[in-house]
Amino acid sequence: MGKKKITKKTREELIKESEAVESALTRKRGQTIKQKHENGRIYIRASYNNTFITVTDSKGNVVTWMTAGSLGFSGPKKSTPFAASKVAGAIMEKIQRSGPFNVDILVRGVGGGRDSAVRSLAAKGLNILSIKDVTPIPHNGPRRRKARRV
Repeated sequence: MGKKKITKKTREELIKESEAVESALTRKRGQTIKQKHENGRIYIRASYNNTFITVTDSKGNVVTWMTAGSLGFSGPKKSTPFAASKVAGAIMEKIQRSGPFNVDILVRGVGGGRDSAVRSLAAKGLNILSIKDVTPIPHNGPRRRKARRV
């Protein structure tokens, strides 16, 4: 096996090494921001089972997305207003640097998280240009299933 060789570094070498590590970390952080987006859209889909929030730029390219399930909420807790506000807070942390800052919000669904998600996004300092409800409403489509008898 042999003896282990212990090398002692001077203070100057340690400082240079720590600066190199810090510069590498800042380069990696700087590379995560590809573009800054001024305008964009936020799509909120609040179903009975989960809350989804997707952020896109003005062209429709997805910047980031998140769900209540991806934050660790499970089962019936995913569709609560509390979970929706936590998802909105996590989304705001993600887009804090890159934007978009001026947004149109499109809300779809009938879940419990729709109002709290919009309110928490407004409280985080976004410039909300419009809020639109795009929940699909049937205009008498196909015949419904027969009623279940228990």
